Amino acid sequence: MQHLDDWEQSWGTFARHPSLSAAPARIDDVFDRYLERLGGNYPFHHPRYAGQMLKPPHPVAMAAYMAAMRINPNNHALDGGPPTSAMEKEVVADLAHMLGLPKETLGHLTGGGTVANLEALWVAREQHPDRGFVCSEAAHYTHTRMAKVLGVRMDTVPTDAHERIDLNALEEVVQKGDVGTVVLTAGTTGLGVVDPIADAIALCRSHGVRVHVDAAYGGFFALAAQRDDVPPNFPAADFAAIAEADSVVIDPHKHGLQPYGCGCVLFRDPGVGTVYAHDSPYTYFTSDDLHLGEISLECSRPGAAAGALWCTLQILPLHPTDGVGAIVHTCLEAARTWAAAVREASALQLYMPPTTDIVAYAPRIDGSAADLNTASRGLFERAMTDERAPIFTSLYQVPAERATKHLEGVTPVHADQVSVLRSVLMKPEHRSYAASIVDRLNAWAEA
Repeated sequence: MQHLDDWEQSWGTFARHPSLSAAPARIDDVFDRYLERLGGNYPFHHPRYAGQMLKPPHPVAMAAYMAAMRINPNNHALDGGPPTSAMEKEVVADLAHMLGLPKETLGHLTGGGTVANLEALWVAREQHPDRGFVCSEAAHYTHTRMAKVLGVRMDTVPTDAHERIDLNALEEVVQKGDVGTVVLTAGTTGLGVVDPIADAIALCRSHGVRVHVDAAYGGFFALAAQRDDVPPNFPAADFAAIAEADSVVIDPHKHGLQPYGCGCVLFRDPGVGTVYAHDSPYTYFTSDDLHLGEISLECSRPGAAAGALWCTLQILPLHPTDGVGAIVHTCLEAARTWAAAVREASALQLYMPPTTDIVAYAPRIDGSAADLNTASRGLFERAMTDERAPIFTSLYQVPAERATKHLEGVTPVHADQVSVLRSVLMKPEHRSYAASIVDRLNAWAEA
């Protein structure tokens, strides 16, 4: 931070107020206790952790974030952080370009996917205040919750055999003429499934309905869709179709290697900026250029998040075969390696082939859905509590009737919902470790 040191020298140093001081011994004591408590976390950085959507940010992102925190810029207004505001506009343009959206796309970073989806649905409501929303039963729960916050009806339609939004059911709803926006998902948080976005957008357009794509989890897989070596069961055409959506949400704090929280909302039509129109008598005075706060529901937002993402993308660009593209492609390969190992395992079976980098599987049993539920939970707990080298997975609830269609030897009795195991392979290191981890899970399942 030599520039900041030069600035302090040119403007003169000053004495910190004594009220900001703390005794060194007290600081040491607090941090010793703090670090001890942090030790209670699971090893999110390790390949043996394949439970939830958690991964460490890239060291470049951490360093850039901490460097900016010495200044603590606020990207709400240009005078709160002129350099990081410019960086935010650049990375937003990069994300829009990655998704194929037009150059004039309007957008900004947010505190995460929930806030980003709230903004997208808020704009959707303002554009069609007399119409409702539609999403699938596999969409993230935030959409139904945000619809309640906005006071808008949200119709939920069933999914097909592949856990995607059912197009026939969707058509029945949108043809009634009272739907303003359909929410499609590019990477469900349950199974990583991608809705048939290309066909769904065509359907919505034929009925004059807007489309919002929630790509919070799967958006960066758009880079994989641009490669020649697309992996099996990967819906490249649907990722390409995201470019036709009216709004898109993507989370750099997932596959973008960023610290929490860093989401992003993008709008194809820059004219939606008028929806945000407001005035502040003390904020937007340092420049005639657009301030990010003028197109955001959030006010204070960390400039450090924009700086961290900018530095990361300078080093790991959004390129299909390099940088972030190479990383997410390796995660896709990891999921297919994991799935292949499950297929070969004697005591495990695949729930369904992975679409992105999430794999669902279950113990191989011959019994009821209740027995499957017990076996899945038992294997989950056995793996997580192993004293030598625990393996962290997660559980996913599915309807018992659907489980019996995907899994052999299971009868749909004594249970409405059953648990299967779920592994999120969002670290590229998972590709090297996938087969050996499944081998250990299989050994425990056999026992």
